[in-house]
Amino acid sequence: MKIMKPFALLTTMFLLFGCSSAHLISNWKNPDYVIFDASKVLIVGMTQNEEARVEFETKLKKEFRKRDIEAMRSIDLFDVSFTDTAKTEEELDEVEQLLLSRDFDAILLTKVVGSEDFKKFRRRMSELDQLYGKFRDDYLGNQQIYYETDYYDQYTVYHAETSLYCICIDKERELIWRGAIDITDPIDIKKTTEDYIKLIVLAMEEQDIIFRNETEDADESVGLQR
Repeated sequence: MKIMKPFALLTTMFLLFGCSSAHLISNWKNPDYVIFDASKVLIVGMTQNEEARVEFETKLKKEFRKRDIEAMRSIDLFDVSFTDTAKTEEELDEVEQLLLSRDFDAILLTKVVGSEDFKKFRRRMSELDQLYGKFRDDYLGNQQIYYETDYYDQYTVYHAETSLYCICIDKERELIWRGAIDITDPIDIKKTTEDYIKLIVLAMEEQDIIFRNETEDADESVGLQR
């Protein structure tokens, strides 16, 4: 049984994605599952931005196909009328039965759950270690706060969640894994999407959820041969 090391996971995330626009804040795994595999997954990106939805679902589908796992984009399953109106529990049950009849066994759902606007001081590196011994020096060194409109950097952080649900027979959309991810000031949709997908793939690999770490698999194979 693999022992999870959250600190090691977060350290790896920082080293790989230190300059990324996406950062893993937390992730949770259902303790009833040591390993979870799926043979066919529905990818759902919940957003009104059609371009971002297509970009995200398409690129994530490619990650599944790289690992010989069948996946389908929600844009290929749900028509426009389905996502334009609110659905009832009964209608979602019908969707689940449709997925079961087509041999799907998991849904990977991603959504933005909130956002926050931030301001931070724009300081020159030469000023960071400067100590002001007198009021006059402190005031003169920072008086631009009053009148410079670009003294602050303004940015938005979007809080997103990716959740994996099992839609196996006799189980009711059971949550297997969830990751909370912050996206900072996404300007380039393609780069942001790539950063986000790399992050969730790595997080799921570390938790033995669908994706497998190729290095670990090779090590296990070598161990079996000895």
